[in-house]
Amino acid sequence: MTSRREFIRQAAVAAAGTYLSTLPFTAKSYSRIIGANDRVRVGIVGFSDRFRTSLFPAFTAHHSKLNFDIVALSDLWKLRREEGQAFLEQKLNQKIKPCVNNEELYQMKDLDAVIISTADFQHALHTIEAVKAGCDAYVEKPFAETMEDNRAALKAVKATDRIVQIGSQRRSGANYHAAADFIKQGKFGDITMVELTWNVNQPGRWRRPGLITKLKESDTDWKRFLMNRPFEPWDPRKYLEYRLFWPYSSGMPGQWMSHQIDTVHWFTGLKHPRSVVSNGGIYMWNDGRKNWDTTTAVFDYGLEGDQKGFQVIFSSRMHNGSEKPAEIYYSNGGELNLITNQISPNGGLQENHAAAMGMKANLLPTIALADASMQVVASANTGGDWLTTNHMLNWMECIRSRRQPNAPVEAGYYHSIANIMTTAASHSGSKATFDEKKQEVIVNGKVFK
Repeated sequence: MTSRREFIRQAAVAAAGTYLSTLPFTAKSYSRIIGANDRVRVGIVGFSDRFRTSLFPAFTAHHSKLNFDIVALSDLWKLRREEGQAFLEQKLNQKIKPCVNNEELYQMKDLDAVIISTADFQHALHTIEAVKAGCDAYVEKPFAETMEDNRAALKAVKATDRIVQIGSQRRSGANYHAAADFIKQGKFGDITMVELTWNVNQPGRWRRPGLITKLKESDTDWKRFLMNRPFEPWDPRKYLEYRLFWPYSSGMPGQWMSHQIDTVHWFTGLKHPRSVVSNGGIYMWNDGRKNWDTTTAVFDYGLEGDQKGFQVIFSSRMHNGSEKPAEIYYSNGGELNLITNQISPNGGLQENHAAAMGMKANLLPTIALADASMQVVASANTGGDWLTTNHMLNWMECIRSRRQPNAPVEAGYYHSIANIMTTAASHSGSKATFDEKKQEVIVNGKVFK
């Protein structure tokens, strides 16, 4: 058992950014094989709103049939740990082991898998802990907020045979699979532009004023929460409202854009943008936050030296909108709209415009990508989200089959590159690029940290 003194030593190393590489792989990392009839024992890392309202319903939709069971919960905060234990015991009608931290969780015998829904900056680090303890993992997005964490987590996962599903649940939607097939088969033509939007009007989004009054430093472990982020004095807002504060979250890019930019990578096979510029600010909700409430990022995509690139625009505002995220792909022949789930000739090259240049009209057919009733559930905290339910099922089935899931670790690695490039461009006011050889984000000729 690791002593408290040894943990403090490790935490100090973590602050220098090297802690996670020192965590040992256990024998279980390599040897654990789950039999066809074995019960899969699952631990919960973080009793979050996301887990309670979306991931848990998705899990319970399939757990009995596939013989999965939740046996433990880890949360640093005493209140959430106790609430989580009570919630799970009431819902599952069985005892749940509460763990004060992940070290205690991974000391459990025969823990097979974990569901990770912690603070944004912790996802990659908690993934490393999980796979080094021999556990499969379902990991919420964004996968990583720095390239150091991103590279370390990818390396750790690839060094094992663990099944890691990134929470990019669009990859388990029939409409998205239909769109991917249509584009990859060349039927759509060259993508010329993609428009991504995600707008809300919610002053309370990512705020937790009621909970903050209940949070005391003595009831949690602030140093463990910070992991490898620079130490700073206790701040309950950054603990509970981390999505508003860098370096604990990038805000809009990590929370929303990471979902949508992932489809660009999936549909095209491209790993990251060639460059990103970004602008925005805090225009409405001046409540002490550091992350913007209004963002526009412009991406240049394509292979280096290839003239057949295309532009992606992501825009998001938190002061006007009804949370109906839009994803529209454009080609010379029309559009592919993932809100209406339609491929159509809208905007395609008409005969009268083509003839003047000695060209032929280029118009896509009208095709439904999915049943009209199939809509994206945008809110991260909406129960009954069919995408998340499908995604959780895919992870559980892959734990049984040992096949790669719909959103493997590489999906998280690539959306994180785009996310980190956006953060670099936003913070610097300059164009961000990516050094393929070094796997680093570059801005103003320097590596972005």
